[in-house]
Amino acid sequence: MSKILGKVINNQVYTSAGHSRRSRGWHAPATGPNTALTGNLGTLIHRSRAAIRNDPWAASGLDKLVANIVGTGIKPKSEASSDRFRKKLQTLFLDWTDESDADGQLDFYGQQALAARSMLEAGEVFARLRLRQPGDGLTVPLQVQLLEAEFVPWDYQDDLSNGHKIRAGIELNAIGQRVAYWMYKHHPADHATLDTTGLHRVPAEQVLHLYEPLRPGQLRGQPLLTQVLLRMFHLDKFDDATLLRQEIANLFTGFITKPAPEQEKVDPLTGRPIVYDLQGVPMVAMEPGTMQELSPGEEITFNTPPGAASNYPDFIRQQLMAVAAGIGLPYEVLSGDMKGVSDRALRVVLNEFRRRVQQLQHNQLIFQLCRPVWQRWLDLAVLSGALHAPGYHRKKSDYRRVKWIPQGWPYMHPVQDMQAQTLAVRGGFKSRSEVVSEQGYDSEQIDDEIAADNRRADELDLQYDSDARVSTPTTPSTEQESDNNERPHP
Repeated sequence: MSKILGKVINNQVYTSAGHSRRSRGWHAPATGPNTALTGNLGTLIHRSRAAIRNDPWAASGLDKLVANIVGTGIKPKSEASSDRFRKKLQTLFLDWTDESDADGQLDFYGQQALAARSMLEAGEVFARLRLRQPGDGLTVPLQVQLLEAEFVPWDYQDDLSNGHKIRAGIELNAIGQRVAYWMYKHHPADHATLDTTGLHRVPAEQVLHLYEPLRPGQLRGQPLLTQVLLRMFHLDKFDDATLLRQEIANLFTGFITKPAPEQEKVDPLTGRPIVYDLQGVPMVAMEPGTMQELSPGEEITFNTPPGAASNYPDFIRQQLMAVAAGIGLPYEVLSGDMKGVSDRALRVVLNEFRRRVQQLQHNQLIFQLCRPVWQRWLDLAVLSGALHAPGYHRKKSDYRRVKWIPQGWPYMHPVQDMQAQTLAVRGGFKSRSEVVSEQGYDSEQIDDEIAADNRRADELDLQYDSDARVSTPTTPSTEQESDNNERPHP
């Protein structure tokens, strides 16, 4: 068996693994998931933030990703069995969202957007669950504090006497579980103290770590712009140089040429010809309607500045397509360029993009942030007496059941999409609650609002065709289909 394997390797079945002339300069080091990342993580984070501060494409791409991932917020819908408890729970959580931020600047949904932005910008973000005193006046004695990646030093490695290991600032026990994070008390880039003596140990149950693992065993996150940082840096310089060239070229309106004088008097102090009156003026100011008189022998040549290269738009488009692919954003969304894109093609592109967004919503925002916050909040709500939950310690899972609902996607074709939803509900392929959830709303809240509208209409003796108790409207597609069936064939 070993002879066969050696023969296969020697024959280089995989041409990409060979050492031919074409692949001789290909450097591919063998590194683990953490060694490859943490060695240059600081440089990646700093360059990513610099690009987002200064590069309009980087800033626009990040803003649009955050807007699509979070929008107005990923909101919970309790699925507890008791209707009374569920409504009380929803009301209490809504009141707490205004108090959730330990810095007092955002509500919980604003923190979601900031967490998503920080995670994409630096590859990760930490959230500390801050327990508060009953006298602090909070609805539930809990707040969330968002901390940037620098709070946990990625270059801090150590082996502890109890058998635990610290890797990239994260303390792991003997079986590799996270038990603590070693954190600075303040942002290290805002203060002069950078040594590890300023670190303090925070138990893992008080810290949430939001990042997207790209390799098994990866401990820290990778900035979103990692693959395109160098490209965007050089593209920005190229675009700026092209703009500067055009600006300089257009500063010159024209040039005046005159014959060389036979005898030219020179200023002994400056070494330049002596100019008398208006003769020998090197440049003539140009205004609309100007008629300039030239001296005998003088000629004027107008400047014809070169324009941008004819392939400049195509080149920029190609580079931006590579940038969009690198950050997982459709080129049309990043650039706003819809030239030559049909509705059908745009639907395919957006559907593919939405799958990626839903992946980030579920795996990072919901699983790493929303669910742990919900569980800790519910525990403290019951312990503090803000919420009455009989037998909570015996059946936590019954009380904790929740569905997180992101902001709904707008319909691309409102009439057709709504007709499709109606047919799916009538055909039993979907529930009304699911359709409402896809639009980012709570079905129970919608039902309560409809019931309130119906009661008010009955009290005022009003009738609307939207009231299903009065009439059942037929969808346009159904009416058209019935008309077609009744119409005789020619």
